[in-house]
This record gives sequence, C-alpha cells and structure tokens, in this order.
Amino acid sequence: MQNDILSSEFASSPELVQKLYQSGITKTYREGDVILDEKNSIRSIPIIMKGMIKVIRTDEDGREILLYYIKSGESCIMSFLGGMHSEKSIVKAEVEEDTEILFLPVDKASLFIKEYPEWLDYIFKLYHKRFEELLDIINAIAFKKVDERLLGLLHKKSELTGSKTIVTTHEQLANELGTVRVVISRLLKQLEETGNLKLGRNRIILL
Repeated sequence: MQNDILSSEFASSPELVQKLYQSGITKTYREGDVILDEKNSIRSIPIIMKGMIKVIRTDEDGREILLYYIKSGESCIMSFLGGMHSEKSIVKAEVEEDTEILFLPVDKASLFIKEYPEWLDYIFKLYHKRFEELLDIINAIAFKKVDERLLGLLHKKSELTGSKTIVTTHEQLANELGTVRVVISRLLKQLEETGNLKLGRNRIILL
C-alpha cells in the first residue's frame, strides 16, 4: 500500500521513492490527534500515506477556521515552507481520520529539491493546489452566507471520504467554519427541512 502511493506519485523516479523511505520515519495517528500545533518548531515534512488530516488556523480569540484537507499522497506546504525557513508553524494539523504519515526531515526535503526534479515538481503542484484552496476560502468568507459555506464543507467531506454519510458533530463543523455551534445547529435543521440532508446522532447524510 505504501509503495503504491509513492511509486504512483513519483513513477519516473524509483530512486526518489527509495530515498524517501530510507530518510523518513512512519508513524500512525488516531482521529483527533494533533500532529502539529501553532508555534511548534518544524523539523520534518509530513507525507500522508493513508488517511487524512485537516489544517486549521486559530485567531487571537481562539476561534478556528479550516484552511484545507491533506489526503493520501499529499503533504503540507505550510510545513514545508516553514521548515525551509526555520520558522515556527502558523497552523495546526489535526487528524481527520486514522492516518499513517511518513515524516521526512527538513534537511532531506531541501536536499531532494536539488537532486530530484520530480520532488520539486511535487512541491510546486502542492503549492498551486493549496493556493487555490486558500483563495476559495477567502472568497467564501467574503461573498457566501454561512449556510452556503456549511453545505459546501459537507460536500467536500463527502467527496474526500467517498461517502454520503459524514461522521461529525455540530461543534466540529462550527470550529471548521469559524462560527458557533448554535448557528450550525440552526442551519443544519433548515437544510434538513429543505431536503438537502438528514440529521442523525453525530452523523449527517447528504441527500
């Protein structure tokens, strides 16, 4: 499974795949685990082998907002940029579902840029994807109502997990959208009444 992920991502460079495994350390995490918090030092770059994590930003009042998800085969560009410049993390990375991660030391990540064009291309593709996702977040906050953002988030979760049933709480959704639970509960009830979804205990079924 592991080899399939990296071999597929770096099909033109089996040597790079081998170097990634030789240089990295693999760890497993459970849902809800925080693998990187704000103001932490960044010593390694995570490559998601299995599962999914979410990247969150917190304001001065402690309110959170979801920036993007990182799924299997991807890495965190924020960690990469911060590690390259010896800066502390400005985001929190939390496990969305049970996850296996290959941690690549920052110095190796920098070295591979010079040695393997495929690695540099991988980094640029990630940067481009995250930049577009952050623009979408800014656009949604500026121009969309909370109910539109909520429904969009639910569809995003469904797309990532491949299931119409989303296991989550109203509190978690509120945190990810930077609002409060009572607002999310009210909007979910409205969306259920209009036939967009069905509510269950700690789960939401998209219709």
